Amino acid sequence: MDYIQSALTELKAKRGNQAGKRALVGLDGFVDTIIHLVDKRQGLGDAFTRLDTIEEFGNRMLAAAGKSANIEMFPKMEKLGGNGPIMANALCATGFPLTYIGALGKNAVHPVFEEFAKKTNAITVSNPGLTNALEFKDGKIMMGITNTFEALDYQSIIDTMGEGAFLDTLAKSDLLALVNWTMLPHMTAIFNALTEKVLPNLPPMDGGRIFFFDLADPEKRAESELMEALRSIAKFQSYGNVTLGLNLAEGQQVSEAFNLGETGEDVDSLKRLAAKIRRELNISTVVVHPTKRAACATKDGEWCVEGPYVENPKITTGAGDHFNAGFSTGQLLGLSPEACLTVGVSVSGFYVRTAISPSLNDIESFLESWN
Repeated sequence: MDYIQSALTELKAKRGNQAGKRALVGLDGFVDTIIHLVDKRQGLGDAFTRLDTIEEFGNRMLAAAGKSANIEMFPKMEKLGGNGPIMANALCATGFPLTYIGALGKNAVHPVFEEFAKKTNAITVSNPGLTNALEFKDGKIMMGITNTFEALDYQSIIDTMGEGAFLDTLAKSDLLALVNWTMLPHMTAIFNALTEKVLPNLPPMDGGRIFFFDLADPEKRAESELMEALRSIAKFQSYGNVTLGLNLAEGQQVSEAFNLGETGEDVDSLKRLAAKIRRELNISTVVVHPTKRAACATKDGEWCVEGPYVENPKITTGAGDHFNAGFSTGQLLGLSPEACLTVGVSVSGFYVRTAISPSLNDIESFLESWN
């Protein structure tokens, strides 16, 4: 696969571009409990067979209709969660200094975020949400408690940081990544405050500031709210280069909202889906990343790469956020769109195999072994 060798060559040639680059990431934060559901127990601890698939879980639920069910949740680990913290952690691993702003604890940083907060110079605005992440071999179901995010809005950020410190932090950032629009009720208003009050007053950045957005499964939000958010995201294009990152389900929902007629199931449809969304919003880049491949579109064309799929991943929660971090790493280094895709699937592929966020050296080694 030529794109793997090309990405490896580009990465080795452009690693020096990392010097001086900074990122600002936000705004959510979750305490994640990774859970396997018990099917049959054979003993204490992890001596059980699990419900392996979402279909098995769904059938168990349907069988309980009109009766009841008792399903044991076995906690595999507790860890920091949220699209923002996981993406930020991965960017830190690839070597980018960054500032995180978000929901890590109202009066004190929650213990699960303590190490993360130190290495990201974190500004914590509200209490985190809570997620029980039910993991299966064919996907995951995230059961979240998110009412804490009602306290996170533009004014609460300014009240916490001070307007001058916020503007200074943003002015020094080459990448601004704002993710998990779905769970943050004030995110669209924050988008609008940034494009109306903040960005017009910042000096331009050499090469153009990169803006990255991730919706995070907007199914529960009204279609009118989704379209409003996307139009607000498009306004950032006046102040830099906008990338919208979507998993397959999100891409399909956006396609339906704009009546684009693409499902993105195969390679050609994925590329058409990305291209049509990009043209609809008139932004620099749209990325669509299903489980096994990833595609992107810019004004110069469309690309799709196959990912290093693994049948039995060690972890899946956070795989998409690692892809986003890998793609953004490529953009910050100045890689081609196809190489950005390849680095994105490599960062995600390394993570799901090891449950560890890779360094640039790890990514190079992964590409060499994959090739």
